[in-house]
Amino acid sequence: MSAVLLVLADSRFPGGGHAHSGGVEEAAARGLITDEASLESFLIGRLRTNGLVSAAFAAAAVDSDWSTLDAELDARTPSPAQRAASRAQGKSTLRAGRAAWPSPRLKELSQPHQAIAIGALVQVAGGTAREAAECAAYLSVSGPASAAVRLLGLDPFQVNAIVARMNLEAVVGEALKGLPMLGAPALDLFADNHARIHQQEVRLFVS
Repeated sequence: MSAVLLVLADSRFPGGGHAHSGGVEEAAARGLITDEASLESFLIGRLRTNGLVSAAFAAAAVDSDWSTLDAELDARTPSPAQRAASRAQGKSTLRAGRAAWPSPRLKELSQPHQAIAIGALVQVAGGTAREAAECAAYLSVSGPASAAVRLLGLDPFQVNAIVARMNLEAVVGEALKGLPMLGAPALDLFADNHARIHQQEVRLFVS
C-alpha cells in the first residue's frame, strides 16, 4: 500500500467528507437504518452502486482526460443534490491535494467530481489506477459508516468491523474493467429530499 493511498483514505485528510453522510442521514430519518445490521445492508448496496461507479471513474482518471471523464460522470449522476455533494467534496479534496502534491497539471481542474479529484491526485503523486479505485471504493463506505456512528450512536467497534467486511477487492476488480452504467435511484431520491429539508431545518450533514 503506497503513501498516497494511505493519505487520501485517512479520515483526517481534509477532503470535506465529514460534512456528508452519503445518504445515511436521510435513510436514518426514514427509519431504514436503525442498527448495525441495517447499516451493513445499506453500505453493501452503496458500495455496489455508487462505490463501484466512483471507483471506476477514479481509476480511469489516472490515465484518461479529466474533463471528458468529469462530463461522463455528471451524466451518470441524475440527482442535482448528488452532483452538488460530489463536486463539493471534489473541490475540498483537490484543495488539500494541491498542498500535498503540487503539480501544474492540477490547474486543469476547478471543481471536479470527487472521483475525478481522487484519480487526478493519485496520478500526480505517482500512484496507480488500482490505488485510485481502492481509495474511492473505501471512501464510499467509510464516510457513511462514520456518519452512522455520529447520527445513531452505534457501537464504533462494530461499525468498523462492518467496513472491514466490505468486499472492496471485488468492487475494485470490476471497476478496473471499464466505466459502468449503474444507477442508485434510492440514493438519488434520498439526496434530493435531504437537500430540500436541509433548506428548512438544521441537519447534521449537508448531504
